[in-house]
Amino acid sequence: MKCPSLLSLFALAIWCGRGNALSQPPSYGERGSDLGMRVFQKVVRAKSLENVVLSPHGVASILGMLLPGAQGETRKQVLAALRYKKNGPYKMLKKLHKTLTAKSNQDAVLIANAMFSQQGFPLQEAFVATNRANFQCESRNLDFSDPDGAADEINQWVNNKTKGHIPSLIKADMLESPLTRLVAVNAVYFKGSWTSRFQPENTKMRPFSAGNGNVYDVPMMSQLSVFNTSVATTPQGLKYKVIELAYEGNAVSMLIALPHEADAPLAQLIPHISTATVQSWTRLMRMRKVRLFIPKFTADAEVDLKAPLKALGMTDMFTADKADFRRISAESLHVSKALQKAKIVVNEDGTKAAAATTAILMARSSPPWVTVDRPFLFLIRHNPTGTVLFMGQINQP
Repeated sequence: MKCPSLLSLFALAIWCGRGNALSQPPSYGERGSDLGMRVFQKVVRAKSLENVVLSPHGVASILGMLLPGAQGETRKQVLAALRYKKNGPYKMLKKLHKTLTAKSNQDAVLIANAMFSQQGFPLQEAFVATNRANFQCESRNLDFSDPDGAADEINQWVNNKTKGHIPSLIKADMLESPLTRLVAVNAVYFKGSWTSRFQPENTKMRPFSAGNGNVYDVPMMSQLSVFNTSVATTPQGLKYKVIELAYEGNAVSMLIALPHEADAPLAQLIPHISTATVQSWTRLMRMRKVRLFIPKFTADAEVDLKAPLKALGMTDMFTADKADFRRISAESLHVSKALQKAKIVVNEDGTKAAAATTAILMARSSPPWVTVDRPFLFLIRHNPTGTVLFMGQINQP
């Protein structure tokens, strides 16, 4: 059986504009993840009954790639949203990227970055060099006057870096403007095998109460094993279950969370989630023997990130007469599009993705059943850095 995998892609199309106006501190992995999680919260507010998958780290990565080119108010807005230090976070970002792509992770985590620029468009060498040094960012020249050819080449890069799981990210009509100058792309790919695997013969059809109120029979995996679990409570008093499923190597885990009461909507839990919340789970959870039931699922999503990023204070970069990217080029630039595609596959062998969190109470007698049979939240977290690689809500497997 093939091992499952998860991946995300994030791209920014940058156009030529008209004008140019000039407790323990969280780790840089957590700061970037927090921004991505706030984006996720805004996205799901309008999609409360849909499956949504997003890479918080992918959102932070693409903004980190643009940061060396930003100046003035544009730079201040990005730094404020990411909570990065003013004097350049590049040393820490370089260390984070190096940790996430270390040899010990190379079979599980692939993170790739690229800048595709218009032929003859002069990028500032310092901008290119900073991204190459910090993010191993590739730089390529394309002819955007041939939008079909340019889109094909970008999508070929995307397809290769995500091992065929996301064959297409850019559409030719995104590049049709004669003002298109630069496309920045980030790819995150994760493939992990469960430390404690599910046996296929134990997967049975069981009911799942979807977000729309309908009940569907879905393939539900099960196993009796020891998992890190707890019950937590939001500041508003909502109790919810959390469970951690470790991947081989233990550097990355999937966390699953869902409200304790069956009639409590997942939407009441999601606004409470942050990297600080996840840190609190690690202190609460204890290893307990439980009978776990969790659905096999596949989900993919395309998310327009322009509105969420603007809502989080990054407005100038999208405005032609306010964006200040003078460190990318002497030509006035602004961001015209920001989007991400993500996909997750979860089966008996493992996953590509995310953070699924479930809290479980241990009964004194026989091992309790933990059944994830209604909408739930998942996260995939790199534990040493606190970086949330993926997160999502599943309303219907």
